[in-house]
Amino acid sequence: MPRPAHIAMVGTPLVGHVLPSLEIIRELVARGHRVTYATAAPVAGLITPTGAELVGITSTLPVAERDWPQDLIASASVFLDEAMAVLPQLHAAYDDDPADLYLYDVGGYAGRALAEAQGRGLVQLSATHVAWEGAQEEIGTAFADLPGGLAYRARFAAWLDRCGATTTNVEEFTGRPQRVLAMIPRAMQPHADRVDTEAVTFVGACLGTGQKQDGWMRPAGAHKVLLVSLAGSAYAGPQEIYHQCAAAFADLPGWHVVLQTGGGGDTAQRIPRNFEVRPWGTPLTILEQADVWVTHTSVGSSSQGLYAGVPMIAVPDGPDQSLHADRLVELGVARRIDTADVTAETLRTALMQLIGDPQVATRSAWLWSEVRAEGGTRRAADLIEERLAEERVGRLSRPGRG
Repeated sequence: MPRPAHIAMVGTPLVGHVLPSLEIIRELVARGHRVTYATAAPVAGLITPTGAELVGITSTLPVAERDWPQDLIASASVFLDEAMAVLPQLHAAYDDDPADLYLYDVGGYAGRALAEAQGRGLVQLSATHVAWEGAQEEIGTAFADLPGGLAYRARFAAWLDRCGATTTNVEEFTGRPQRVLAMIPRAMQPHADRVDTEAVTFVGACLGTGQKQDGWMRPAGAHKVLLVSLAGSAYAGPQEIYHQCAAAFADLPGWHVVLQTGGGGDTAQRIPRNFEVRPWGTPLTILEQADVWVTHTSVGSSSQGLYAGVPMIAVPDGPDQSLHADRLVELGVARRIDTADVTAETLRTALMQLIGDPQVATRSAWLWSEVRAEGGTRRAADLIEERLAEERVGRLSRPGRG
């Protein structure tokens, strides 16, 4: 094991951005490293249980108000404004106590700018798709053609020129990280064959004890377990879908149904005898004992489903989730039902199709082995330590770098 180091994580104060990498942080702390985590109050409670030192910053993101702009340029500008506001705070915290290596969230532009200004190594932790060869050119051209796109790019470029970053090309800075750990299965990545494997390593879902729900056991006598978990960090789960699930799976012979809800509504008044209602939480313990999962197919949920080897009934809510749902169908481990088409009949039909198709079980088992082989949390921590060792050797060869 490398000697302990100071590793800093620069996060984005959104639950969906924090949860995917928490187990990596916990693992690095367990290996004896001093880990500091720079983020804002809304997610501070998630950081401290990992053992990392919280470095509090003030965020400009509209987290509490949830007043996120729908316009693409306006939305991108929110994150650029955040970088401009956060970078001086990071300098105040880290210039006299620089990290040996910086980790940063895909939305944490200030983390990359700080590391480059200090001449330190950095690794991006990405919980979503990464860029592939040609993607930046395609996206960049389309982005620039949007109203306000050229002005946004000019403002970003001007910030890079004055913030001390050594990468001053906007497309390269935002879309070509020096080193990326992609915390999704390679199977979920579009155009995976065009991803630069010198820069990107797919480590899959980074899970661990923090994702376990203590005490849940498959009930005695339950021939099959169905998990219904549509809620998540940013999605409460529509009550009508819960009601349709109750109608679809009521007293299904041999099936025990675990229904995780985000709270509210009158779901509890309609619960059949074979249902168990639980508040929403990261469902890994239940998922590893389930036979089928009704899920909204966020990238995190999709990754966990593949990790657990569980076929899925995909009920996407939004374009990103639809993209993930289609990929799971393409992989042969899911049936998709659009929200508008959810009925007791369509849900039950999808369930029967999944359990009645031997190819689904075969594909799920194969993908389970592929995803597990990517290494997850421990592999990610190993690669971070390798990058740390490379950075130490490189710094010795760069006179004047502290």
